[in-house]
Amino acid sequence: MAGKRIDVLSDTHGRLSNEVLDALDGCDLIVHAGDITSDEDFVTLGALAPLRLCLGNNDWAGEYGPEATRKVRFEYEGLQFCVCHYRQDLTGERFDVGVFGHTHVPERDTLGNGALVMNPGSPTFPRSSSGPTMGRIYVEDGRVLSSEIIKLGDGEDRGWGRSFFAGW
Repeated sequence: MAGKRIDVLSDTHGRLSNEVLDALDGCDLIVHAGDITSDEDFVTLGALAPLRLCLGNNDWAGEYGPEATRKVRFEYEGLQFCVCHYRQDLTGERFDVGVFGHTHVPERDTLGNGALVMNPGSPTFPRSSSGPTMGRIYVEDGRVLSSEIIKLGDGEDRGWGRSFFAGW
């Protein structure tokens, strides 16, 4: 598919599986909607692609740089993005793409004004029958070309990437 590929994560909680790292290969931008909870994962994701990250309710101890705040707004490929951990924090905001997390349940919706709203779920601690998930969005020239929730395997522990913390 033409356009720029944005991979969307949330609620990784210090565990990036090898499957997630493989799925991110080749993306143009990573958006993380909070609860990364790992300085090492922050570095790992930032080495794969440019990373835009908001803080979640469990991100109080990390060092993610001054741009990581509770609500992150930015422009990418002519679209206005708003990223926050809680869906209710998107209320009243003007955006073309709104991303949130916290529930660990994937969700994708188009608002009446045409804005895309996405919760990618969680690739590590899912709370729905969908199992581990992430999101993917293709954009070009100020348009969302497509968006999807990507199901990652069957939820079995297939080995953790570089940031596995055995005592978690």
